[in-house]
Order: sequence, then structure tokens, then C-alpha cells
Amino acid sequence: MKDAITGMLAGLDPHSEYLDKEGLAQLDEDTTGQYSGLGIEVLEQDGGLLIVTPIDDTPASRAGIKPGDNIVKIDGVLVDPQNMDDMFKKLRGKPGSKITLTILHKGSDTPVDMHLVRENIAITSVKVRQLEPGYDYIRITQFQSDTAGDLESKLAALIGKDGAPKGAVLDLRNNPGGLLTAAVSVSDDFLDSGTIVTTRGRLPDSNMSFSAHPGDLLNGAPLVVLVNHGTASAAEIVSGALKDNHRALLMGQRTFGKGVVQTVLPLDADHAVKITTARYYTPNGTSIQAEGIRPDIPLADLSVRKADEAPELISSEADLPNHLANENAGTGGNIDNDGSAAEAKLATSDYALAQALNVLKGMALGRGAPVAK
Repeated sequence: MKDAITGMLAGLDPHSEYLDKEGLAQLDEDTTGQYSGLGIEVLEQDGGLLIVTPIDDTPASRAGIKPGDNIVKIDGVLVDPQNMDDMFKKLRGKPGSKITLTILHKGSDTPVDMHLVRENIAITSVKVRQLEPGYDYIRITQFQSDTAGDLESKLAALIGKDGAPKGAVLDLRNNPGGLLTAAVSVSDDFLDSGTIVTTRGRLPDSNMSFSAHPGDLLNGAPLVVLVNHGTASAAEIVSGALKDNHRALLMGQRTFGKGVVQTVLPLDADHAVKITTARYYTPNGTSIQAEGIRPDIPLADLSVRKADEAPELISSEADLPNHLANENAGTGGNIDNDGSAAEAKLATSDYALAQALNVLKGMALGRGAPVAK
């Protein structure tokens, strides 16, 4: 019966599914960001378990596990396609319980055993930092129940510490989405007015419209949103709301194109169905289903490296013998510290982010100094 229901719902569309007790628990973890385990995101690849990323300050990251590592064994049992589901489950467990992972580090031929202890993991969906004086960076990895509140408190703390920014980059790359309500609240955090999103379905209850309220966390400072093919669902709602309301400039690649909304309908305490109930539309009335959102400024998915350069014997007037000194030389500081070295460091680590920062600086030039409100 379970397989029949699962197959029936799976045949409707890619996002409708039957949820048993384990499925409901997984859904709860996705929406709250809390579970007990090791703090790693893993992906099945070529019959093995590839580590996509370890979460900061978790047993996995403290043990030295890195992106690109492979899990060869779990508690001495070899990982293979036949036991993949069991291996996934063994990564979770009660807090305080022990587990041994045999890890093959990226670029190494010798597996090593790592002894870890499971903990309660709280996945933080919001990270903020200053890129350079006057320009802030906001990273949202998914939309959980606490995402908007987390954004508001962390951004307020950053602004309180460093002052009102001239502009900010909102990074939604590889954000798979999450809660519709969280996406609406985050959009509202950067808008003073206007429609955020509308939904339309077969039943009247599915027809909804969400509007922004006065109060912009950045007080109108320029905003650049980074998107790519992994920007999906709730992340596309935010992207579309900020783009259509002319609040932000989108940079990157076309988004994923998941323009439908799912509702969880409980059957009993341990079973439910998650079913597609509506399509959503950006403020301009556009459906992005299966098409995605095109960025205002397209960026290829590139990486760059610093070019090899021969040492420069003379790079400025100051290198010439018997040059006249600048009368303000005492206060001018290091003339070679023009910011290009920092820009090169950012560009080689994250090309798209470096380009977004450059565009943001251009947007901020004509706006003048930020005004605290």
C-alpha cells in the first residue's frame, strides 16, 4: 500500500510525495534546521558517499573533513550501492553516540579512520560579514522557519558594529528554497512597499497575495543578488520580488525554475502527503515555472587565477632616483596599497562575488553617503 501511494503521488509531478514517519522527520529538519548527527552534507556519487561540505563548528568540521572527501566505510562496513540507504541513516543518531568514518581525503590514496561523536546540529541559514569597509555580504543557504529573524538580528549587529553600509550583496547561489513564509519575510526585510508574490491554484484557499510593509533593513542602499542554476523555489521568490520591484540587480545565471508551491496534508500523526497546490507569480505576474529568472547581468560560472608577473623595478614616479617627494607624504600611507591586491584575492576565491562587489560600488557612487535612520 505504501509503495502504491508513493508511486501514485510521484507520478503527479516531481515535488509531490508520500511522507511516512521518517519523511516527516526529514521535513521537520529541513524547515527548522535542527537534527542530531555529524554536520556534513553528503551526496551519492558513483556508488559512494561524497562529502559536499562540512558545516562550521560541527564534529565533521572539527575532525578535519573537507569538501570533496569520500566516505569509504562507516563503522567498518564498506559503503556500496546495495547498502546506501542504511549508510545514510547511520550518519544520524542520538547525541553523544560514537561513529567511525573511514575517509579518503581528496587527492589522497590512503584512507584514514576518524572517530566522531554525534551532536545536536543547528544549521544556520544566514551568515553576514563585511566584504570591505562600506559593503556587506549576506549569505542565505536555505529558507527555514527562523531565517528572517536570524537575518534581522545578524544584520542589525553588523550595522551596529560597522555602520550603515553603502551597499550589500545577497548571495542566493545554490539555495534550494524552503518555506514560502520565510521567503516572503526576507523579501519584506529589503522592501518598503509593493507586491512580493502571488499564488494561484484550483481551490480558492490557494489564491494568496503577499505585500511588503515599510521598513528596509538597508535603508535603500544598493543591493546585488547573486543567483545561479541552483537558486530554486523560495530563493526564486525573493529574487523575483527584489528584481520586479527594482530593489536589486540580479547577477549570475538563470535560476532553476521551480514555480510551484507544495502543501503538507497530514493523514495521521505519522503520515502525510506533500502535494503541489498552486503556482506562484512574481510581482509582474510572471510564472517562472520550468523557465527560471534571467539575471540582469549574466555571469559565466568561471574561476580565475592571478597571472604570473615578472618583478617590476619601476612601477611609479616614486621608484625613480632623485624624484621630488610629495609634500603630504607623511599622511599618504603606502602608495602600493590601492586595493587591487585585496580585489585579486577575492576574485581568485570567488569570481562572481568579486564582480558583484565591483558593480555594487558603481551603483553606490551616485547615491552619496548612507544616512542612518
